[in-house]
Amino acid sequence: MVKNAFSSVFLQEEKEQGSVEFQVFSFTNKIRRLTSHLELHRKDYLSQRGLRKILGKRQRLLAYLSKKNRVRYKELIGRLDIRELKTH
Repeated sequence: MVKNAFSSVFLQEEKEQGSVEFQVFSFTNKIRRLTSHLELHRKDYLSQRGLRKILGKRQRLLAYLSKKNRVRYKELIGRLDIRELKTH
């Protein structure tokens, strides 16, 4: 499975499954998997609800990380290709 290959590489670098980076990584995998599922099954409302809950959790973790350590936040965003970074 693709998840195992990514998580093994990520685990070697992070060494800790409870870290904020690993949690964001696992939520991102779930979000991508649910998004592809919902493209086929548009009326799966329970999966839509689960996706919204996971998105909220990931958003809160990213907000926490951006307040604590901006450098780690930017590295994680870049590595996972989550959102566009604003350049001021």
